[in-house]
Amino acid sequence: MVLSSGGARGLAHLGVIEELERRGYVLGEIAGCSAGALIGGMYAAGKLPEFKDWICNLDRIDVFSLMDFTFSSHGFIKGEKVYQALKKVIPDVNIEELALPFSCNAVDMNSGKEHVFTRGSLYKAIRASGSIPSVFLPAKIDKQHFIDGGVLNPVPISLISNPHDTLVVVVDANALTDHYLPPLAKAAPKKQALSLPSWVNEYREKMKSYFPEEKKKETRTTYSALELVNRSFDLLQDRYCQLLLEKYPVDVEIKVARKQAGTLEFHRAAELIEIGRIKASEALDKLEHGN
Repeated sequence: MVLSSGGARGLAHLGVIEELERRGYVLGEIAGCSAGALIGGMYAAGKLPEFKDWICNLDRIDVFSLMDFTFSSHGFIKGEKVYQALKKVIPDVNIEELALPFSCNAVDMNSGKEHVFTRGSLYKAIRASGSIPSVFLPAKIDKQHFIDGGVLNPVPISLISNPHDTLVVVVDANALTDHYLPPLAKAAPKKQALSLPSWVNEYREKMKSYFPEEKKKETRTTYSALELVNRSFDLLQDRYCQLLLEKYPVDVEIKVARKQAGTLEFHRAAELIEIGRIKASEALDKLEHGN
């Protein structure tokens, strides 16, 4: 099974896994990137129910409180606080000790090469794989610095040991708008607005790209410099994901639209998990019924 990058949209991976298990499928191997590394790692560790319970009980304010902001030019979130909190629920473990073969990727900042994690601390590997450029500070492991694996390989089918000899299920959480699923239910009433510290204000414009506001009816005609860079990167990654899916033998493709959720909208966990389950059900029905 291959789980793509996608930020909060990667929570749909959890719903996909649940639907596969419900239908009696047995996962033999998981390869993940960024958010896919997180969900895949939790499953391989046998801790997906505990992770689901934890993530589904975080609201918008809880998510914000787990963001350790920094003034660094390399990113505006350190990315350590959330893992410290998660470790209290699910202890760290070495990848080679997992019951299920698991691997994830990251990119070495200096060499520019993909690095594949198959040994060592699970959390260090997940942290490295999910170091989204300009959002999270690069992850430091020994003398190396890593950024998000999605920069080079957002759908890491290449990490699967024998893709030609097994049923390959790929979940792409960076799909085109055609795969968008309308909201499943009305949003819960908003809590009282947060009173942000003054030092956070300078990040407001930057954060808008990751915490989208309610969609407005008028058509966008202009983009800020940051939005233009983010939009360009998204388009490049969308096309690259499609090329990867065309290159490798894939038996089941499950696609979640990029517009389904913002990168850091983890407070929408329950909704995104259900979207993953629905998408998986549709794809597996086609596989099983030959449609």
